[in-house]
Amino acid sequence: MQLGSLTLRTISGGTYWIDGGTMFGVVPRPLWERNFPTDEQHRIPQDTNCLLVQAGDRNILIDTGAGSKLTDKERARLSAQPGDPLVENLAAAGLAVEDIDQVVLTHLHFDHAGGATRFDDEGQLVPTFPNAEYVVQRDEWVSATAGYPELRAAYSLDNLLPLQDSGQLTLIDGNRAIGSDMRVFVTGGHTQGHQVIILDSDDQTAVYVADICPTWRHLPVLWCLSYDTHLLQTRRIKAELLGQIADRGWLALFDHDPDVVAARLQRDSRKDFVVSESLESL
Repeated sequence: MQLGSLTLRTISGGTYWIDGGTMFGVVPRPLWERNFPTDEQHRIPQDTNCLLVQAGDRNILIDTGAGSKLTDKERARLSAQPGDPLVENLAAAGLAVEDIDQVVLTHLHFDHAGGATRFDDEGQLVPTFPNAEYVVQRDEWVSATAGYPELRAAYSLDNLLPLQDSGQLTLIDGNRAIGSDMRVFVTGGHTQGHQVIILDSDDQTAVYVADICPTWRHLPVLWCLSYDTHLLQTRRIKAELLGQIADRGWLALFDHDPDVVAARLQRDSRKDFVVSESLESL
């Protein structure tokens, strides 16, 4: 789709299934399951809706999905899509890994940063996109690489260190523009340095809301993930961010929704926010 002078395309970084309770935290299952039925293992389907932003001759990728490095055990547990879905889907869109100029990572969990690196033909870990600058919040990088015992399962250094070793990593601090039509806004909440991406072009705006609101089923402000490290911050920033999107007629882009990748929102007295218009693809 066109957003002013920008061309936006959803590129799946792979599908997987995850325990439904982890995606809704303290929300009782009878409530969330009305809109998100589970399989026999109590899992719900998830996509990794990476966003390709084409600005002139530049190809910018937001998030990278789970990638191709999951172990057989991890892949089986998640029923994760085999192969290297992001690279394969980019190829189907006519782009090679060498064509990506910049990768912006909302945060560094495996399902967002896993596709940032891969094994080459010699079995060495390398950045997936050899010509790209990788942009990450400094606070997020510090949390992800510090080796904190509490976060050991949240971050894989195999997804991260090759970016630093190759010299392709750019660490940024706080809210800032990273192009004439793109800016990042640090939300915290989900992780220490979680950021959303705001695209502005010709008086049109879209917000890649990432894991502050991963699907349309998470529009109620209190419906948050069990993975959120600062739940109160998530709830506060979520109400503010979704309110701006609804009030200003912006487009919300969902990172994990298997059915709806983008939507217009409106306020609702009972559910906080609801979808007024939805898109299944961009």
